[in-house]
Amino acid sequence: MNALLQEQDLPVLELMAKTVRFLAADMVQAANSGHPGAPMGLADVVSVLSFHLRHSPKNPQWLNRDRLVFSGGHASAMIYSLLHLWGYDLPLEELKRFRQKDSKTPGHPEFGHTAGVEITTGPLGQGVANAVGFAMASKYAAHLLNSEETTLIDHKVYCLCGDGDLEEGISYEACSLAGHHQLDNLILIYDSNNITIEGELSLAFSEDVKGRFEAQGWEVFEVCGHDVLAIHKVFSEAKRADKPVLIIAKTTIAKGCKTMEGYAKTHGAPLGEEEIRASKEKNGFDPSEKFYIPEAALLRFRNALEMGETMENLWNEKLQKAPKEKKQLLEQLLSPDFSAVDFPVFEEGKKIATRSSNGEILNRLSSALPGFIGGSADLAPSNNTDLKGAGNFPMGKNFHFGIREHSMAAITNAIANYGLFMPFCATFFVFSDYMAPSVRVASIMGAKNYFIWTHDSIGVGEDGATHQPIEQLTHFRAMPGLYLFRPADANENVACWQVALRLKAPCAFVLSRQNLPVLPRVESEKVAKGAYTIRACENPAIVLLATGSEVSLALETAEVLAKEGVSVNVVSAPCFDLLVAQDKRYLRSLFPEGAKVIAIEASRGLEWYRFADEVIGMDSFGASAPGDELFAHFGFTVENLLSKAKELLGR
Repeated sequence: MNALLQEQDLPVLELMAKTVRFLAADMVQAANSGHPGAPMGLADVVSVLSFHLRHSPKNPQWLNRDRLVFSGGHASAMIYSLLHLWGYDLPLEELKRFRQKDSKTPGHPEFGHTAGVEITTGPLGQGVANAVGFAMASKYAAHLLNSEETTLIDHKVYCLCGDGDLEEGISYEACSLAGHHQLDNLILIYDSNNITIEGELSLAFSEDVKGRFEAQGWEVFEVCGHDVLAIHKVFSEAKRADKPVLIIAKTTIAKGCKTMEGYAKTHGAPLGEEEIRASKEKNGFDPSEKFYIPEAALLRFRNALEMGETMENLWNEKLQKAPKEKKQLLEQLLSPDFSAVDFPVFEEGKKIATRSSNGEILNRLSSALPGFIGGSADLAPSNNTDLKGAGNFPMGKNFHFGIREHSMAAITNAIANYGLFMPFCATFFVFSDYMAPSVRVASIMGAKNYFIWTHDSIGVGEDGATHQPIEQLTHFRAMPGLYLFRPADANENVACWQVALRLKAPCAFVLSRQNLPVLPRVESEKVAKGAYTIRACENPAIVLLATGSEVSLALETAEVLAKEGVSVNVVSAPCFDLLVAQDKRYLRSLFPEGAKVIAIEASRGLEWYRFADEVIGMDSFGASAPGDELFAHFGFTVENLLSKAKELLGR
């Protein structure tokens, strides 16, 4: 849209804001559920933003569009109102079905469900970190694709957030990193209305937000969130800044209400029919009409269709004139060729930690796939995640997140959603707890984000119980939509990656610190079933089911049992999530009727009772001692397994 706003534009801007306010109020009232306060308070800000935002409602996937993140996902009534008004594929009927089953307008915005929603938000603070991720992805995309002849990537990233977002620790982490990298393509709009669910913000928050962001290297503007010309001026200045920008918009929650402006209860409850009628009458709207959109307001909002199409066409012309190698690179980023990856082959009988084999795999992926990027939470040497010779962000593939696990996962979720990249991020497995909310959102979205978690068990050793993951495997296996792999050795690790690359979902790799024997190569088709028989005999009396470092232990135990005349099968199960999706016939082939099943895993392992008669797992936290001693102390020995097997067989 034309970003030159003048005094004569005030009436239509006010009408646009009122339209957003009362669409949101009507949506919440119709659903008898939702959050009208923030949408009504932000209506002036987003109406002005409409004149600055570069997007193409006819093609929500246009690469050089501005990214708009709604960190306060509870303001979804405003989000859907805007998407409809701008001309996205969101009919008015869907606004009338707000928060109803199978509608395109769920309670919080969901990526892939509603056209124009860039990323799933709702858990407060996530969207702020997502915006930083989009900005980082844009910077690296610009490095790869821009040339002296053509600028293909120069868009902005906007994020709307509130008090709750800035109270959450994830926003501190992410904004610190944004300031460190001077992400001048990032504009964060803070809806400062001094209200939270419990009442006045001063109950729990009295921070100097301006000072905080300036200390983190941001430029900060303050503006009345209801002065549309002042908002326009600030947006214009923010787009010229040479660092990330925070716009503190002082607003009144539920602006436009007859009697409830500024009241905390408007945050998360319908206003009521009488209040809405009185408020509409106060603002010159027909109180009897619901979901009303004035023609003059719609015309200005819908300018986004024509302007977006024009901007996209101009960009396509630039793309055609871009150097051949840049166009080829863009195609490689959009359509990665996994067959080009030269996966390593590891020699059977050697010993190598799966974190080490994984490091080799990551580097092979990086060499073949220009969009394969990522980094660690200050643990690259320990996680083995350094991409050798690939450089550091923003000019290279290695991202250094610092000790910021929570925001790291949310940042890489956005990098995955950006549309060009396949990100990974890494830390010790025990610290995956810090990442869990973001991993959960990735699983809801189906984002192709790869989580690398090393130091996977009591094998961590001397660092003790605080650093030895026990319950984490069970937790993440219980998370729908996430595929977690715990490979038995280096070669199975390769097969796990071959499977993971084909999945349209987030994947996690849980890897050992200690060296493990390299087993024979396994076909990825076997791993794709989640588990396979690695040692077979006819009519087994016992099946030893194991993952990770415990597979070698199961194989040792099987050899001893066989010498004692017990027929034993060993099943390696690198991915529980794939295993439970198999049909009964395949499961019977793994666990024949009449055979006793013992599951072995150095974790809580409760999920294995789905298949096992007995689980040899962890019933307590770990301890500080050498890893080998801990495995012996907690019963992960051939002797203990022999005893359990014989007990099950009644011998």
